[in-house]
Amino acid sequence: MYTYKTHGVCSRAIEFDLKDGKIASCRFIGGCTGNTQGVAALVTGMDAQEAIRRLKGIQCRSGTSCPDQLAIALEQALASGQ
Repeated sequence: MYTYKTHGVCSRAIEFDLKDGKIASCRFIGGCTGNTQGVAALVTGMDAQEAIRRLKGIQCRSGTSCPDQLAIALEQALASGQ
């Protein structure tokens, strides 16, 4: 399980698992429940690189968003060999 502490958004953290380059599970801690559950459901099973491509740069407030934070978290996890 990889845990990422978010910055500049309503959610406090994102937890996810990667398996063979795919997002095996995803859960946002805090934030707008319907939106974060929806994003988590949509990316589960998706290739992590594809999720990054689709989500990176989406803005909500403070120049970022929960989907953008997930993209950043996925990049960090992949870079660390998760």
